[in-house]
Amino acid sequence: MAYDCLIVGGGIAGLQAAIQLGRYKHRVLVLDSNDGRSTICKSYHNILGYPDGVSGQELREIGKRHAESLGVEFAFEKVEQAQKTSEGFEVTSANGNKYSGIRILLATGVMDRIPPFPELMPCLGISVYVCPDCDGYEVKDKRTIVLGSGNAGANMALTLSYWTNDLVYINHEKAAVDQMFMEKMKEKNIEYIESEIQKVLAEDDKFNGVLLESGKEVTGDRGFIAFGGNEVKSGLAKQLGVERLENKHIVTDARSKMTNVKNVWAAGDVAAHSEQVTIAMGEGSQAAIWIHKSLMQEKK
Repeated sequence: MAYDCLIVGGGIAGLQAAIQLGRYKHRVLVLDSNDGRSTICKSYHNILGYPDGVSGQELREIGKRHAESLGVEFAFEKVEQAQKTSEGFEVTSANGNKYSGIRILLATGVMDRIPPFPELMPCLGISVYVCPDCDGYEVKDKRTIVLGSGNAGANMALTLSYWTNDLVYINHEKAAVDQMFMEKMKEKNIEYIESEIQKVLAEDDKFNGVLLESGKEVTGDRGFIAFGGNEVKSGLAKQLGVERLENKHIVTDARSKMTNVKNVWAAGDVAAHSEQVTIAMGEGSQAAIWIHKSLMQEKK
């Protein structure tokens, strides 16, 4: 028997949709590979109800328990294939398991390109950040180091100049930076260093700076990561014939969050919008409401 809805992705958007659909008493399965963006953020500080911050992992655990209390089922599987069937949709996991659903919601998210410095991971969301709209406030009037590459890093440094005048941009990959960005950084007194980073200096979750290939230490109170080339996880959407933008984000209807393919929805960071936890929650709820409406329409 097919589920009423398969939700691919157990992050913030997927969980919020699952809760809403569970409250509608639908039979729902969340397929979660447990390696999304929200698994690595140690603290979100811009969410209503959490003025002191909440980790992505804690939000996910609360959301999963909530959804399970409403009868939502979970399978910890990485979905690799999705196809239309006469009944709706079928997905196949990396383990070869198959699951069927009348509706499908893609909440597969985005993953940032983070350099492989182990010292960074405990700092994410606490003293090192990736999203200026989410966490630019956290560097207000603090000495901040942008660890980045090329134009992506330069643009991040310029964006952060709204919050602090004490900025250093380290172009770790030594990628080309457009002259326009170089001139603007000079105007803003942003220090520019083109050098490979040998080590990130941190004590537990407190970022202290970096050690350059020359042996020089560059110290700072906060860090921002901006390497560009983030992975938009919309491969399943492509398999289903869903419209995507050039940057691979999924296009959805503004009102219902359904894609151009009937009965395929998308919500959260994988969709074309600003990447925010609160927006992901809203889109998850919105998609679930319209999934419910479509299921009810079919039963008339």
